Amino acid sequence: MITFNNVTKHYDDGTVVVDGLNFVAPGGKITVLVGPSGCGKTTSLRMINRLVEPSSGTILLNGESTAQMDVVQLRRRIGYVIQNAGLFPHKTIIDNIATTAILNGAAKSKARARAAELLEVVGLAPQLAKRYPWQLSGGQQQRVGVARALAADPEFMLMDEPFSAVDPVVREQLQEEFLRIQKEVSKTIIMVTHDIDEAMKLGDCVAVLKPGGKLAQLATPGELLNAPQSEFVADFIGRDRGYRKLSFHTSAPLTALQAEPAIEMGATLAQARGISAQRWLLVTQQGKACGWFDTHQQVAVITPENVNLGATFSPQGGTLRQLLDSALSSPCHRAVVVDEQLAPLGSLALENVLDACKSLTQEAL
Repeated sequence: MITFNNVTKHYDDGTVVVDGLNFVAPGGKITVLVGPSGCGKTTSLRMINRLVEPSSGTILLNGESTAQMDVVQLRRRIGYVIQNAGLFPHKTIIDNIATTAILNGAAKSKARARAAELLEVVGLAPQLAKRYPWQLSGGQQQRVGVARALAADPEFMLMDEPFSAVDPVVREQLQEEFLRIQKEVSKTIIMVTHDIDEAMKLGDCVAVLKPGGKLAQLATPGELLNAPQSEFVADFIGRDRGYRKLSFHTSAPLTALQAEPAIEMGATLAQARGISAQRWLLVTQQGKACGWFDTHQQVAVITPENVNLGATFSPQGGTLRQLLDSALSSPCHRAVVVDEQLAPLGSLALENVLDACKSLTQEAL
């Protein structure tokens, strides 16, 4: 548990960066600090490991004041992940990961063995161990940064916009990997982001800060969406809160999937029309759902050029938001549910998905 008790940071010119901050980041959970630029997010984070010293107030780690700790020992208890990973360019990947464990007194051989295990944990191939940071993609470097922060098995982790420097596709992959890892390790984590969607997705608790370094609201993502406490919070979260709420409700209760006819890429038009009388036919490629084919087309063979590839597919056990998106993006308004290998399991009509959304609204009332 990390506790802020009336923490303030101001500079000699009178600028107040953080003003009387009070909140508790629960143990084993992810607390996300979010807010506009200049609201004191990163300063608050850096005061925890004393890269920035508070002007007043106390910060407690499991009830112990950080001001009373040796600063080196304090930092060795805390994993730290920053934007752009901050890897040592002259060290191999395995040695980058092993660094914190070695600094904490572990034998080099043991630290390297643990680093090799962590490569697998963060989803990196063993053959990357002997490469250097410049030989990795941005997403791979961020994974190494997370592995390095975990190497010494710290009690706490601080993460300063760790996924902001990569493209949206890689960013989503890293977020999913991060949530998977957190389920395994259950660290007490404080993360900074400027992206409210990222905060809602990753945070067990979200602390919204406003300009001047004041806490506007601390709540779970669901609570923020249902009951923003001020106009500032409502505006910052955005006006599409009703749609975002669907991300916090599973589609699992909607189990009555209908069989969805499908045909493999490369099949003929005659084969497609022989499978189903429906205009739109689900297309698979090597058994994976990939798009929709309009059987009214006059083409000889189904190819990527004549398949609608813009649809999304909802993962089994996913959220209502994913299911609704799948239905809305489908040219025939059918939400296709897929397994982990993207093999289609069946579909639901848009009307069924909307009925489930209406039920949630009635429950909220």
